[in-house]
Amino acid sequence: MPSFKYVAKDKNGQTVNGSAEANNVASLIASLREKELVIISVNEEKKGKKGIGSKGGRIKSDDLIIFSRQLATMVDAGIALVQGLDILCEQVENKKFNAIISNIRDDVEGGSSLSEAFSKHPRVFSTLFVSMVKAGESSGTLDLILDRLAGYLEKTGALARKVKAALVYPAVITIIATGITLFLIITVVPVFKGIYEGFGAALPLPTQILLSLSDFLRHYFLLAAAGLIVILFLFNRYIKTSGGKLRFDWIKLKLPVFGVLLRKVAVSRFSRTLSTLVKSGVPILRSLEIVAKTSGNRVVEIAVENARNSIREGENISEPLARSGVFPPMVVRMIGVGEKTGELEKMLSKIADFYDEQVDAAVSGLTAMIEPLIIAFLGIVIGGIVVCMYLPIFQISELIQM
Repeated sequence: MPSFKYVAKDKNGQTVNGSAEANNVASLIASLREKELVIISVNEEKKGKKGIGSKGGRIKSDDLIIFSRQLATMVDAGIALVQGLDILCEQVENKKFNAIISNIRDDVEGGSSLSEAFSKHPRVFSTLFVSMVKAGESSGTLDLILDRLAGYLEKTGALARKVKAALVYPAVITIIATGITLFLIITVVPVFKGIYEGFGAALPLPTQILLSLSDFLRHYFLLAAAGLIVILFLFNRYIKTSGGKLRFDWIKLKLPVFGVLLRKVAVSRFSRTLSTLVKSGVPILRSLEIVAKTSGNRVVEIAVENARNSIREGENISEPLARSGVFPPMVVRMIGVGEKTGELEKMLSKIADFYDEQVDAAVSGLTAMIEPLIIAFLGIVIGGIVVCMYLPIFQISELIQM
């Protein structure tokens, strides 16, 4: 029989914390109500397992989009929240997400607001999600906010997939090229070494270097692999520090080809998120705080935090963004115009749409450019290995002709 932890209020309004065993959540709630307790929350205790929403139970973005869209439809149709969540709980196939929705339903039934119930699952429902739902509850437009959230998640998800597609392709090709090169050096080159040892003549320098590299990799491959893993581990630890992440994110934005793409993605994400929050009625300072945390880039995060501090002191958004050097002049000017005309969210939405198109063009151009570059790289590397191996033969041919 599963065990549950519960928080409730007694007749005197005092909080009661406890745990009890029951067949399911419904039977436990019925038992607590018989004791004249008002249930605040009920959560199943997981022994020796990861809790709901932990790293082992991450919910897909598509599940969240469908959930938001369906809940918005039910709220718009006048269905009570508890009943709507109960229906969704029956429809969701993902068992972990089903358990989360079940907990949310119980919390709402126990008197919690929907935003409070969402906030108990931060790995599934982000700060942005919770803040927008809270704004929707306050303004009485929960159905519109949930529908807007679904649209926002769809657009940001599509943008993320485009970037991944642009980055995964060259990464896979590079791994394959590296594998082929290592195979040639470790297995093919030693065959030529055995042939050249009987020549009794000095080998050309490029051939000597290649043979030395082949010997090193054959004898110390595991050591070299271990050294590479240690370097990657230390690098990963470094970029998780505050200073390391800032430097790494700044370098990413300055990269010759990928930096342009990442900068456009950062601007699009900033504009889309801020537009959605402002349009949903979230206060500007709170909106900027959320945008900074969800930016995904420390350089952009600092720029937005500076903008937030400047607004608190009476300054406009556009001025600190211009000083940061992260946002293009066109974006800063459009935000400035939006502030002056009182249509900031519309201007931000237009910026996001424009940069989404720019990302599409950048991804297409990047894919078209990378393919010939990778082919050229493979040709140079493999061709270089072949030339190094045949240089001694060319020398012998020249000596024979002389």
